[in-house]
Amino acid sequence: MTQMPTGQIPGFYHRRIGDIAVTAVSDGYLDGDMGVLRGIGPDDAHAILAANFRPVPGRRTSVNCFIVRSGGKTALIDTGSGDYMMPTAGRLQANLAAAGVDPAAVDAVILTHMHPDHSAGLTDMKTGKPFFPNAELVFHENEHRHWFDDAAMAKADERTRKLNFQQAREQSEAYRDRWRMFRDGEVFPGVTAIPAPGHTPGHTTYLLASGDQQLLIWGDTVHVPEIQTARPEVTVAYDIDPASAEASRRRVFDRVATDRLLVTGMHLHFPGFNHLKRSGDGYALVPEAWSQTM
Repeated sequence: MTQMPTGQIPGFYHRRIGDIAVTAVSDGYLDGDMGVLRGIGPDDAHAILAANFRPVPGRRTSVNCFIVRSGGKTALIDTGSGDYMMPTAGRLQANLAAAGVDPAAVDAVILTHMHPDHSAGLTDMKTGKPFFPNAELVFHENEHRHWFDDAAMAKADERTRKLNFQQAREQSEAYRDRWRMFRDGEVFPGVTAIPAPGHTPGHTTYLLASGDQQLLIWGDTVHVPEIQTARPEVTVAYDIDPASAEASRRRVFDRVATDRLLVTGMHLHFPGFNHLKRSGDGYALVPEAWSQTM
């Protein structure tokens, strides 16, 4: 009797950018409702998703991380959700193993920002030990300034205090003697930090460049790709400064479309490599064809 498959292939995908090897690694996905969107009504939001063959009325958000091998070193950009969020996420360690990546061989963990779906995979919640024991932890100085501000934490609601402020502190503590904070500029061989504040104060995009090839890892520039590319004014409840988040998104979109950059991000549909074209008053993503070779 024919047996039906019970699972997908491991979630990783390789892409070369000149001499840099980038591996997209899936941490899984998070499901939610449309109530987190700001600046668009539910009917319009559902219509955009339906037109793009996405399930409605809810939303499914990919959670992606990226291994970067450059200059003889290995970095991981973002760590996924760990055990902080839904059981459909927290798959980073399993997919790193499937991709042949030893966490002890990671030289640097670079964060786009410290929200739990990006930094809660730093440390094993059961043991308190770091998943990446030999890595320095690299992040924008404004992330530390915000998430370690006791006054800001006191003003937040209970959920935000626990999931955001407390999580950021607990997860990064095991790396405290290896923190490296930056403002901008090169943070790893061939990797340049370009701050894009608003979603969080230190939210950062990263431009990878080698030879004549480039890739922009744009972090949380979008959360619901089809909606926020078509309607760049749409923000999310998680944006700390919505106006700045929208302004950053518009700057990123304009650069990516004008320069015809290859782009990927933490919440683009896995493996996430796309181009962006102008479409009407907004933009549209054009997924890159799957490459069979490096």
